[in-house]
Amino acid sequence: MADPKKQSVYYVVIVVTKYRSFEEAKAREPEAIATHIARSKQLHEKGSLLMGGVFLDDPSQGPLSTMAVLTSHDAAEDYLKEDPFMLKGMIAQHYIRKWANMFA
Repeated sequence: MADPKKQSVYYVVIVVTKYRSFEEAKAREPEAIATHIARSKQLHEKGSLLMGGVFLDDPSQGPLSTMAVLTSHDAAEDYLKEDPFMLKGMIAQHYIRKWANMFA
C-alpha cells in the first residue's frame, strides 16, 4: 500500500443515518456502535481507514451524519458493505466521493 500521506486521491464515505442525533443512536444501538468502532479501529490499523467520525451538528439541522476517509474505492465500498448500521438498514443515504489531497 502507498504511503497515505503521499496519496493524491482519497475516497470519502459520507453517510446519512435514520437517527435524529448521536444521543439517539447511542441509546438505541450501543452494540452496533461498539461493533462499528471495533471494526473501524481494525481497518485503521490495517491502513485502509485513515480517519472517521460523526458530525456533531444540532439535530434540527437534519439526521445524524458521519464520514470516513479511505485509501481506495474498494476499501470505501467494503467499509460500507460490512458496516453494522448498513446491515441493520439504518442508513438513509450514502455517498463515496473521490477527494484530492492538495498536499501530495
